[in-house]
Amino acid sequence: MPSNPVHLHWFRRDLRLDDNRALKLALNSGAKVQGIFIFDRNILDRLDNKQDARVMFIHRTLQAMHRELQAYGSGLKVYYGQPEQVWPQIVEEISVGHVFWNRDYEPYARQRDQSITAWLQQRGIGVTTASDHCVMEPGRVLKGDGTPYTVFTPYARRWRELINGNDIQPISIHEEEHRQWASQPQTALSIALEDMGFQESLIPWPELQINTYVLQQYAQKRDIPSVEGTSRLGLHLRFGTLSVRTLASKAITLSDTFMNELIWRDFYQSILWHYPHTVDRAFKPAYDHIAWRNNPEEFERWCQGNTGYPIVDAGMRQLQQSGWMHNRVRMIVASFLTKHLLIDWRWGEAWFAAHLLDYDLASNVGGWQWAAGCGNDAAPYFRVFNPYEQTRKFDPQGHYIRRWVPEVDELTYPAPMVDHAQARLRALATYKAGLASVDSST
Repeated sequence: MPSNPVHLHWFRRDLRLDDNRALKLALNSGAKVQGIFIFDRNILDRLDNKQDARVMFIHRTLQAMHRELQAYGSGLKVYYGQPEQVWPQIVEEISVGHVFWNRDYEPYARQRDQSITAWLQQRGIGVTTASDHCVMEPGRVLKGDGTPYTVFTPYARRWRELINGNDIQPISIHEEEHRQWASQPQTALSIALEDMGFQESLIPWPELQINTYVLQQYAQKRDIPSVEGTSRLGLHLRFGTLSVRTLASKAITLSDTFMNELIWRDFYQSILWHYPHTVDRAFKPAYDHIAWRNNPEEFERWCQGNTGYPIVDAGMRQLQQSGWMHNRVRMIVASFLTKHLLIDWRWGEAWFAAHLLDYDLASNVGGWQWAAGCGNDAAPYFRVFNPYEQTRKFDPQGHYIRRWVPEVDELTYPAPMVDHAQARLRALATYKAGLASVDSST
């Protein structure tokens, strides 16, 4: 090992140069620090849309970080490929003494990180990881017997008992610490979108801005899809352009209701960590015996926002056109797909995964299983959202609907593809039969 090896910080879901726990450790490690990022082909190759706005968002963010680092005579090194193939290239071109990164709790990321850790350690390269993505990471909020909570309310109660100032205190990285960046020629990023087969997207993303007024009014306005009543910060939390500590430190004094949403986020990360099978199987195994209809034509009508139910269609068109959907409407469209159409929740989860800018595996899987009745702490299977009643409560003047379904009052707008009352009875009978088949076999 050379006498002055460089320490690396591997950026992943923490695309920022401040309030970053693992980066803080790296910059205080006593060695020069080089920042790296890997566009992971194991993830990118699964994306069918080559104008995926999320890839463009990551690339633009990396460009901005690179420019910031140039002020310190440094810059990012960006790679494209499968991590297990990229890392040999990295250690061949850089004398690496230690690698730092923030932990990721998704099943693929855990397997990847275990593999890369073993590979680095075999070569005498140390690894240090930190908790940065959650307020309280999986494994910290547990029952008295050491088992995980599977119901939100007692989890949230214990979460609030355990939280301390350090959990929500933003971590400043000072100017003298930034002087530890390794020098690098002042060049542009080595990887362009086109190099990876992607193109510019026309879908805009929300600005990184914590709106104090929105947080203060969150409890009153969060369920009204026609107003700016939600934070629109999911994308920035997902990719770490915003630290959850920074957001929590403001929310804790501005909105207990919004703070509860951050607890839900931690809760779903905990469920995914302790029960990774929930990515593609029901948390409640009995619900894997539901006889889904899975009609492809009906699924396509749902995807395109042509169901004849205005609130459902508005949500699906908002998703297609903006890469985002209001959270109340997400629950409505998910209930409609799984209960009215009896289409497998995994079909809907995959559609959201492909189109949501703020897509997060843990929260998305948790939300879909909640809607389908098959998850932990889920809505009971006999709870079927009535789209008309939801419209009456949350969009009574039709402002949201008319924004996304302008032809709603025209003769060209389709009739409802299913009758609500009949679809509800069909769903109840199907769920009941599926669960009964399990009971009779045990």
